[in-house]
Amino acid sequence: MRILIAGASGFLGTRLRENLVLAGHDVTSLVRRAPGNHEAHWDPYAARLDPALVESTDVVVNLAGSPTLGNPHSKKWADNLLNSRVTTTRVLAEAIAASSHRPAFLAGNGISYYGDRGSEVLTEDADSRGDAYLTEVTRQWQAAAQPAVDAGARVCILRTAPVLDADSAPLKQLLLLFKAGLGGKLSSGDQYFPIISVEDWVAAVTYCAEHEDLSGPVNLVCPNPPTNAEFTTALAALVRRPAFFGVPGPALRLAAGRMAPELLGSVRAVPEALTAAGFRFADRDVNEILRAATA
Repeated sequence: MRILIAGASGFLGTRLRENLVLAGHDVTSLVRRAPGNHEAHWDPYAARLDPALVESTDVVVNLAGSPTLGNPHSKKWADNLLNSRVTTTRVLAEAIAASSHRPAFLAGNGISYYGDRGSEVLTEDADSRGDAYLTEVTRQWQAAAQPAVDAGARVCILRTAPVLDADSAPLKQLLLLFKAGLGGKLSSGDQYFPIISVEDWVAAVTYCAEHEDLSGPVNLVCPNPPTNAEFTTALAALVRRPAFFGVPGPALRLAAGRMAPELLGSVRAVPEALTAAGFRFADRDVNEILRAATA
């Protein structure tokens, strides 16, 4: 297949591109600088995208967006986080809608869509609740893909949980903390913490690209999401350090600002769409994910 990727230079995009090429697909990366081999120029903020690129493509993938890590108290950070995701998604969705070929669209998104839901099991059919910042971002992010949906294209909304790998956030920072013996649960630790291994994320997105029967929201999360306390225990055991410390909820709310709901909220999401489509996870729970991430 011919696949066009926006955001291919990031942590996830790089690994996805490598996997797609290895699988025999013809992959082109959209870049905002002068393009090199297997690259094409675009400027989403000026709505510049060569229609011929989309017309000749089977699948468009959008992973573009400013970093989630940053100063959660900064309005500039918050605006960039929202605008970069909504703008790139809208430009690609409108290009797909305007094409005669209408390639499939795999639109990046986040598991924060569901909001804080306690122990409720959340499949892709669950609604979005609450007013947490990232929850609102995911709503607008998803809405930006609607032109492609309305035009009849196959659209998968990739509701991605934190992807754990020892070389990237958030696990890279957590490993340093836990190895120093400073790890601990956040608040009560009862909140569910959806995660996925990088291997499963890449394999699942590739599966979405290759399987025409998959469309709509897709939860990219392991089948058995842990609570924060379970994650803390597993990571402490892995690095063979105690995890006595804990962070009170009020302190987290003050320090984390807009990102506090992501640390204190509970999202017990499960990958029903992938499972029903026949996808098999390599890493199904927190212990398997942590072992894979640190192998």
